[in-house]
This record gives sequence, structure tokens and C-alpha cells, in this order.
Amino acid sequence: METVVNLQQLQTWYSGRKVFVTGHTGFKGAWLTAMLQSLGATVKGYALAPAYKNGLFDLLEPLPAGRSVIADIRDKAALANALVSFKPDFIFHLAAQPLVRKSYLLPAETFEVNAIGTANLLEAMIPLPGKCTAVVVTTDKVYENKEQEILYNEGDRLGGYDPYSASKACTELVVSSFRNSFFNPLKLANHQKTIASARAGNVIGGGDWSEDRILPDIIRSLNSDETIAVRNPHAVRPWQHVLEPLAGYLVLAACLHENPALCSPAYNFGPLPGDHLTVKALVELAIKQWGGGQWKDVSDHTQPHEATLLQLDIKLAQKELHWQPKLSAREAIEWTINWYRQPVQHQASFTFDQIKNYLSA
Repeated sequence: METVVNLQQLQTWYSGRKVFVTGHTGFKGAWLTAMLQSLGATVKGYALAPAYKNGLFDLLEPLPAGRSVIADIRDKAALANALVSFKPDFIFHLAAQPLVRKSYLLPAETFEVNAIGTANLLEAMIPLPGKCTAVVVTTDKVYENKEQEILYNEGDRLGGYDPYSASKACTELVVSSFRNSFFNPLKLANHQKTIASARAGNVIGGGDWSEDRILPDIIRSLNSDETIAVRNPHAVRPWQHVLEPLAGYLVLAACLHENPALCSPAYNFGPLPGDHLTVKALVELAIKQWGGGQWKDVSDHTQPHEATLLQLDIKLAQKELHWQPKLSAREAIEWTINWYRQPVQHQASFTFDQIKNYLSA
């Protein structure tokens, strides 16, 4: 199968286009903004201020004045003004409360940000003049997880044990409702809007310093010569380098923009079958790539529930979008550790090097 995730094809789609990115100050949003800039797109971002210091957003060249809006996705007026004044060709919606454990502390806020925030964005799309395409990013955790050795596909039942997962399942319902009510494909000639959701697995990569994420926790411990504290070492996840799903989002948006009738309403983006690793395997591979380190199991069964087995079926994206993972989980870990081993003054340029190498592969 010939992949369309390459520099030349993506430049054809995005060079000179106007792209609105929510959540551009976050880990995935900063990587996506860097990718779009490298493709020649004009990017406008809308997000809260970075949640931590020295992350990727702080390292990269900031967007020009007026094209980095620091505001809340729940502020309908500010969001609508930022979107309508820009008149984008594409929208990538990544702004979210993205942490499972935090959702137990702030359940109502998690639903408000993730579900209502998405509704605010899609409502702001309605009056946009001309053609516009949106990809709403949710998560692999939207499925009703049976904790079994199965690969979840896009037609499986949605659910969510914890508030974060449930809020993202609600987001999927919001997207479906707006697609039917305001952006119905049967009336495309009238409204010229297309939307789809993208469900990705656990992403890793350089520049992430979030709390309660395994790779940032590993790097913090390794930098301090401390033993890595690991929860749920036997949990299985669809690990992938952040560039993998981001490339999928770009291909999906282009498909929607050019051939909406050929695209499905939702796609999974994850590793190949058989390339799902346990947390323990990820930690030990990271330690090996770093060149030393120790870990200990700190699992506490009194802590809030987190899924122990989750795997994605990516055949739909492979078939319809010709998207294909380029990096194995082990290579994703190597790319990530190599990023963190760079001197701080080289990390920004190394980010663009990794983007170039990925798209040239």
C-alpha cells in the first residue's frame, strides 16, 4: 500500500492554506503547528497558556502577533471572533482536558471543556463563509472497554468508565449531532462544511512535560537519577510517536476537503496489530535507550480506575486514507529519548529535523 504521508503530498494540500488549531500550546498541538509551518501553511492558534514551562511550545518560534490567541475554549464569544475573523480552510480541534487522573478531580470541568468546548467550536463554524474542513481529535478511550484481547474499530460501542473517557465519548456525540444537523453531507453544496473525528492511541514524543504521563515521568526521574515510579506496569497501550497520528489527521482533513463522500465520519490512528506494548516494556526500552536507570512498581489498587488493556483496529484508516504507521513502538521510544537527550538549545531544530525525517521516510 502506498502511503500518502510524505512531504510533497502534504505540501500540495497545505502550502498557502489557512489552518486554525485549538490547543496549539499543548504537546500535540505544538507538534502539529510545527508540522503545518514546515508545510507552508498559515496557522492561527487558540488555547490556554501552556500548562508547564519549557515545553515544545516555548521552545519553538512563537506564532506572529495576532495569530496565537490565549483564551478558553469555553469562551464562546472569544472563540467565535478568533475563528470567523481568520476564515480558515482547515480546523484541527485539539484543545481539551486530556488527563484521566485529573478528570477524577475535576469531573464536571472535564465534561465542560471536552464536550461543551467542542460544541462551541462547531457552532462557531456554522456562519463561516466558503469551504471549511474540521478534524475533531478525541481518543482511543472513547470505546466501551471490555478489557479483552480485541481490537476496537470505529463501529464499536462508545462508552467511558472514567470522566475523561466518558467526556470524549460525549464529544463524539456532539460531532455526530452537528454533522447531521448543520453539516449534513447530503447538503454539502449549501453549507460547504465537513467534519470527522480522529481517535488516537497513547502518543509519546519530545517536549512533553505533562503531569501523570509516563514518558515525562520517566525523563524527570532519569534526569534526577531517581528510581522511576511506575503505576500499572502490566497495562497494555497502543503507544505511538506523536508524528504518527498527526500525519493521519492531516491526511484525513485533506480527504474530507477534496473528496468528502469517500471519507468515513471517524477513524482510529494507532500502531500495527501486535505492536502494542505494556507499560513495563516501554519503561525498560526507555531505560535501555537512555543508557541506565531503575524503576519500581508503585501500583495502588485504592487509586482511581485506569484501563489495563486497550488496543485499536486501524484497518479503516489504512484502507480509506492510505495512512500507515511508519515507526514501530520501539522506534517511537528511541525517537522520543533521542529528543530529550538533545541540549536545550538544539531541541527546537531537532524537532523540525524529526518532522523532516519522518515525512521523508
